[in-house]
Amino acid sequence: MEMVQTARLVLSRVTVDDLDAVHEIHSDPRTSVYHPSGPVTDIESSRAMLGLWLDDWDERGLGYWAARRLGDSHVLGFGGLRHAIVDERHVLNLYYRFRPSAWGHGYALELARAALDVGKSVGTVVAVIRDTNEPSRKVAERAGMRRDRTIPYGGVPSDLYVA
Repeated sequence: MEMVQTARLVLSRVTVDDLDAVHEIHSDPRTSVYHPSGPVTDIESSRAMLGLWLDDWDERGLGYWAARRLGDSHVLGFGGLRHAIVDERHVLNLYYRFRPSAWGHGYALELARAALDVGKSVGTVVAVIRDTNEPSRKVAERAGMRRDRTIPYGGVPSDLYVA
């Protein structure tokens, strides 16, 4: 599912042209409040992150999307599913991160629901959410996920949500 359209968004496979948006979003301290290592600090780190996402699509046929409003080329955020090993299990990890200007409009929920629709035919979908990240927790719960347990992840206690 390289491209999915929701009621308000076009979710499309990331491309090399998304580098500036990847860096803008992931280097903003407001978007990294709950990330243990903080914001991305240099363009090369953003390029490496995007490279991993591109490899996911090339090697596994599934990965993160760039989210844009219908009819608009401006990237609001990124998210989707990525193959991962979480708590010693092979799963699809649900991820979403949006520009602060896109917060509060329900875009993360819209993306999460689309990703869950894709993921249910592929494998087990989980979201690993830092125990203090209430906004992300709300998105996961509204998308229909439930908290399973707390696990250590990235050096911090995190809640494991399952679809």
